[in-house]
Amino acid sequence: MTFGGKFVDSLVPEKLASLSVSFLVDGLDIRRGGVGANIAFGLGSLGLNPLLVAAVGEDFDDYRAWLERHGVDTHAIHVSQTSHTARFVCTTDADQNQIASFYPGAMSEARDIELAPIAARAGGLDLVLVGADDPVAMRNHTQACRKANIAFAADPSQQLSSLDAGEIAELVDGASLLFSNEYESALIERRTGWSRADVLSRVDTRVTTLGAAGARVERKGAEPVEVEVVPVERVADPTGVGDAFRAGYLAGQSLGLSAERTAQLGCLVAAHVVETVGTQEYHFTRAKFLTRMAKAYGDDASAEVDSVLPMDR
Repeated sequence: MTFGGKFVDSLVPEKLASLSVSFLVDGLDIRRGGVGANIAFGLGSLGLNPLLVAAVGEDFDDYRAWLERHGVDTHAIHVSQTSHTARFVCTTDADQNQIASFYPGAMSEARDIELAPIAARAGGLDLVLVGADDPVAMRNHTQACRKANIAFAADPSQQLSSLDAGEIAELVDGASLLFSNEYESALIERRTGWSRADVLSRVDTRVTTLGAAGARVERKGAEPVEVEVVPVERVADPTGVGDAFRAGYLAGQSLGLSAERTAQLGCLVAAHVVETVGTQEYHFTRAKFLTRMAKAYGDDASAEVDSVLPMDR
């Protein structure tokens, strides 16, 4: 929501202990979100078949239909009988100050979801990305992957600030992939006391997004690979850019592309999110997508992606 005035004009400093205030807003936008859904949407848009595992409320029907139209398998989603789907509610004033609330709702029931039956019904899982979720669910799903010998990607992101050293180690150790941005990467090292080399000794591949500088991919025994961002036509809203990068990166890895091409694919999907308001409002055709890939990274890069990309022609 947007408030045309300034919050501060409605606050009485000496009465903050008994605050009761309301704001007449002049704009309301409702956007789809959630890291798991954002990543799954990106993968589906690229022609892959992601399986979304999450806990939602009975208010999820319209969102479910949207995801399924974009290639996301939603049969493993748990529907709460008592809580609404998690949501973030934010009001921004004329000075870009924000008052926000996060309602976890059904998200807390994600801890009750068991991966083993889901993997059995799906005929096996290539990779499980454990993203920001109910902390107990994150731990349970990571442990389930280890027990079943299923490759997993650690992506604690927004939950990092609430995790201690032991909890971070439990989520990261043995991961096939570790996703983070620069700040989160530094936080992981500071909280755990691990060096950069220590982190690489615990995961197969470490992927760090670098904002406007692109992304870096590090693997044991190999030189780091860094790629630049794709130039954008306009900056509309950066929300969800990290999720879009992960979708592109995971697609590239699934399709057997090199580390460089995989990161480039991630950056290309991310550029589409930056140019749109909302995390799932972007759209691309195969031809335009490959043309943009060629413009940003060269004809060879575009040809390699074209040879494996399952997106409809």
